[in-house]
Amino acid sequence: MSNFNKILSLHPYSLKKSEKKKIFNNEIIYLTKLHIKKCSLYLKILKNLNFKISFLKNYKDLPFLPVKIFKDFDLKSVSKNQIFKILRSSGTTSNNTSKIFLDKFNASNQSKVLAKIVSSVLGQKRLPMLIVDKNPVLEDRKMFNASIAAINGFSVFGKNHTFLLNNSNDEINYSLLNNFLKNHGKEKFLIFGFTYKIFENLIKKINTKKISSDFKNGVLLHGGGWKKLDKIRIDNKTFKQKLLKKLKLENVYNYYGLVEQTGSIFLESKKCGYFHTSNFSDLIIRDKNFNELSNKEKGLIQLVSLLPTSYPGHNILTEDVGEIIGEDDCKCGIPGKYFLVHGRTKQAEVRGCSDT
Repeated sequence: MSNFNKILSLHPYSLKKSEKKKIFNNEIIYLTKLHIKKCSLYLKILKNLNFKISFLKNYKDLPFLPVKIFKDFDLKSVSKNQIFKILRSSGTTSNNTSKIFLDKFNASNQSKVLAKIVSSVLGQKRLPMLIVDKNPVLEDRKMFNASIAAINGFSVFGKNHTFLLNNSNDEINYSLLNNFLKNHGKEKFLIFGFTYKIFENLIKKINTKKISSDFKNGVLLHGGGWKKLDKIRIDNKTFKQKLLKKLKLENVYNYYGLVEQTGSIFLESKKCGYFHTSNFSDLIIRDKNFNELSNKEKGLIQLVSLLPTSYPGHNILTEDVGEIIGEDDCKCGIPGKYFLVHGRTKQAEVRGCSDT
């Protein structure tokens, strides 16, 4: 039996190691049994690995799925007529994209958890929102790529939404920007965008002589896109320094997350600069032989989430490299694991022990 609603009632950053382990053991076993019953392909994968759920005592021993498997197979634990939404990854390295099948229940829980996590830094009040992107046009209301899904997901935290870029040419619309700053620049406002687009537009392109005020009252949430910035050697620290110098934008929060586990994002703490796991997610670091690594050792990031119920994405091995710095002892006071992400592995795609 799942205790998800009980976990949802807690502050999103409240569980310490021992309590969280008990909860995750229960919830991950529950989710694994659910997906074994509902997804024949997932059952086949576990059978090929000679895995038996009756022997699982620690969720860390559950075989993970490599994230690339969602590009190659349609993994779903709901019937076709229950599918409410299909999320696709951005497909930055190939035309082959992940497909994530959501029913209304799973999509609702994703929204609830995202709201719990984000409101922990923004508060409950909706803020005037500047989106550093074009206004997305949906041709298919059921099919979303990761970018559109993120814009839609984070838009619920805002009001008076203004899209900074022209749809026709991707250039900054200074008229819209100045109108937004005139109406909302003197109060707290939210800025959302993908890391590379923030760099391109708010750091590189923006002409401060053309704007009516600075961004000192803004709160920026950004994620994704660091791969493109690696080429020009812009790290997180430099990125923040440039935003502060050019726009007086000081409140900047980076987030880490994958479309394969939408909702259970990892927010960066402004006080310490590390990502933190919430009550809804865990993180394990693996070496090239998939052995678990100790704190402060770099390896592949494995993500565990309590959210995926309509597809077996509760335990995945990413293609990202990271390291856990510690647990329950961060100087910022947030309990749980805190970690760094160092970018994408040099291998094109990770093939894990769950590949069939």
